[in-house]
Amino acid sequence: MKLSVIMPAYNEAQYLPRILTKVAAALPDVQKEIIIVDDCSTDGTREWLRENVAPDAPSVLPASIGNIDPAERTAPNIRAIFHERNQGKGAAVRTGLRAATGDVFVIQDADLEYDPGDWIRFWPLFVRGEADVVFGSRFYGAPHRCLYYHHYLANKLISVLFSILYNQILSDLEVCYKMFNREVLNSLTLRANDFGFEIEFSSNVARVRRFRIYELGITYYGRTYDEGKKINWKDGLKALIYLFRYRFF
Repeated sequence: MKLSVIMPAYNEAQYLPRILTKVAAALPDVQKEIIIVDDCSTDGTREWLRENVAPDAPSVLPASIGNIDPAERTAPNIRAIFHERNQGKGAAVRTGLRAATGDVFVIQDADLEYDPGDWIRFWPLFVRGEADVVFGSRFYGAPHRCLYYHHYLANKLISVLFSILYNQILSDLEVCYKMFNREVLNSLTLRANDFGFEIEFSSNVARVRRFRIYELGITYYGRTYDEGKKINWKDGLKALIYLFRYRFF
């Protein structure tokens, strides 16, 4: 099976080379493609991608980024797609999914908050045909950086409301890590351009009762606003609106 890594990026020039190294090293024996969608960055991300990655066409990940030894592992293909105006994470993910050719898909932020090394526990569930969707969870005991209480509280509230509305247990609805197969992708109807993607994706999946949903604990190296964190309280309020919109409308 082939894994497509969808990586939306907005102003992540300082982190992008390092996270690409980690993505390339993850699941070394699995065929991978990495699709980076730059959402009209202004910090040099676009220039770095144009210099190091062929636009809109697959190329072998440069050894200087991924330190790939062809004799030891499968080198992933990588491509970059550029938005000409900033549209939001949801729009960037949709663009990446449209270009993806894999059998299994995973969302990866272009910073260092999430560790692709955690995929080694996700992947066997797909190989054995036991899961259709695997969500990561930052609340299952794995190491995670302790940061903003109001973020934690908002996420727990949103997750509890979602579980009630859909009769579906999910402990970390706003998590980045979602790995899913092509059957799930083909069932999705995604329109949200912003961080509402997280709610919309989960709502789509929960509506299809035949999908087998799993959660696995993941590590989390969160960052502060000074370090580049982008989600804010306005996105939390929107998430509450999206919960009821996607459930009833």
